Amino acid sequence: MLNDAIAYYNELLNASPESLAEARDFISSRIESEKMIFGGRPLSPYLRPHFVTATQWKYLCEECAKIWECVEVVGRAAMTQRRLYDDLGITPGEAELIEIDPGYSGISITSRLDSFLTDKSFAFVELNAENPAGISYCEVMARVYMEMPLMKKFIEKYPVTPLYARNLMLDTLLKAYKEWSGGGEKPRIAIVDWEGLPTQCEFEQFKEYFNREGFECEILAPEKLDYTDGKLRGGDFEIDLVYRRVLTNDILEKPAECKALIDAYRNHDVCVVNGFRTKFVHKKMFFGVLTDEKNAHFFTDAQREAIRAHIPWTRRTADVKTTYNGTEIDLLAFCRENRDRLVLKPNDEYGGKGIFIGWESSASEWDDAIQVALGSDYLVQEKVVTAHEVFPHFTPEGEVTFIEQLVDLDPLLFFGKVGGAFTRLSSTALCNVTSGGGMVPTFVLND
Repeated sequence: MLNDAIAYYNELLNASPESLAEARDFISSRIESEKMIFGGRPLSPYLRPHFVTATQWKYLCEECAKIWECVEVVGRAAMTQRRLYDDLGITPGEAELIEIDPGYSGISITSRLDSFLTDKSFAFVELNAENPAGISYCEVMARVYMEMPLMKKFIEKYPVTPLYARNLMLDTLLKAYKEWSGGGEKPRIAIVDWEGLPTQCEFEQFKEYFNREGFECEILAPEKLDYTDGKLRGGDFEIDLVYRRVLTNDILEKPAECKALIDAYRNHDVCVVNGFRTKFVHKKMFFGVLTDEKNAHFFTDAQREAIRAHIPWTRRTADVKTTYNGTEIDLLAFCRENRDRLVLKPNDEYGGKGIFIGWESSASEWDDAIQVALGSDYLVQEKVVTAHEVFPHFTPEGEVTFIEQLVDLDPLLFFGKVGGAFTRLSSTALCNVTSGGGMVPTFVLND
C-alpha cells in the first residue's frame, strides 16, 4: 500500500509540467507566509510529505510506549541512586538544578525520540528529552499540504490522517501548570530562549497559536526577565508559565543572564516546562544505561526485550573493559576494529556538533576521533539500519528534482504518549536540521 500510494502521488505530481510547477509554487509561497523558516532558509523545500501506513503507526506508538516505560524507570532510579549521576554524566551544576522540585510529576513531559523506521526494524538513536523542536513546524507544514490542490486529489484515493500536535503541547503545559498551581487562573505564558536563534519562527508560530486559543503569550530572552516581589516578569508582562526552550547548558554557562528564571523556579513562583530533571534521560549516555548489562535488574523481561529490539549498543568512550552481546571486550580495541559500524557522539550536545561517523572515516581519522573522545565526555554507539526514500525537492531557483534522502522519523511524546511526528530529511548520514537538513510532516495512510 505504501509504495502504491507514493507512486500515485508522484504520478499526480508529474502529470504535466503545469502540475509540477503548481505544486512547487504553492509550497514555496506558503513556506514564506507560514514562517516555515529555520535560520533564514526554507525548512521544507519538498513537494510531498512522509507517509506511513496505519499499521506502521500503530506499531510505532506501541513500541515507543514500551521504551518510555524504561525512561521512567531510569528517571525514578536516578533520583535515589547516585551512581547513575556518574553513569549518565550529570555535572554538579546540572545536579543542583535537577534537585529543585518542578512542582509537577514526570521526568520529561514533552520529548522526542529520534528514530529510523524500515520494513525490517525500528531503531532509536537518541532521546531529546529537554526541549524538543519541531512540534509547531510539523503541524503548520501538515496544514499547508492539506490545502494543496494535488493533496486534495490524492486523498480522494488514499485518505490520510495528518498529525497535529500543537494542541497536545498546550494541553501538556496546562496539565503541568494545573498540578503545579493546584488549579488557578488561566496562565500567562512566556516562551523563553535567546534572541536571534534559527528556531525563532517556530516560537512565533506558537505565540500566534497560544493567542488564538485565548492565552496571553510573549517570546522573551532569559536576560530580559526580572524577578521581584515573588513574580517573574518580562517588562510589564507577568509570567505564570514558562515554555522553556533555553538549554540547561546555556543556563549554566550564563548564570547571570538566567538568574531571574532560576530564582523564580527555585522559589516555586513560576511553572517551568520542561523542568530540569529531564537531564537524567536527555543525556545521550541514557542509551548506555539502557544497554549495559549491569543495569538489567532495573527492567522487566518485556522492557529488556524492547531495549534489545530498538536501542543501539552504547558505551562511554574510555580505556576500559566492557561487554558486547554478553562477551567481554576491550572497548578501545573494539572501537578501532569496528569503525565501519560505530559512531562517536558528545554526551550532551545538539545540532550534530562533534559527531564522528566511523564508516565515513579513514583509519587514521577514526583514531584521531577516538583521541578527541577520550579527552572529553563522549560515547560510542553502534550503527543502526537507516531508512531512505526519494522525495521531490525544489531549489531556491525553482528547479525540481527527485533526490534520495535519509529519513529520520522522530515521534513526539507528551507525558510519554506519542502524539505526532517530526520527520527530518538529509542527503548525508548526519540527519539534522541544524546541520543543513530539512523536514516534512508525517501523514498516516488510512487502512
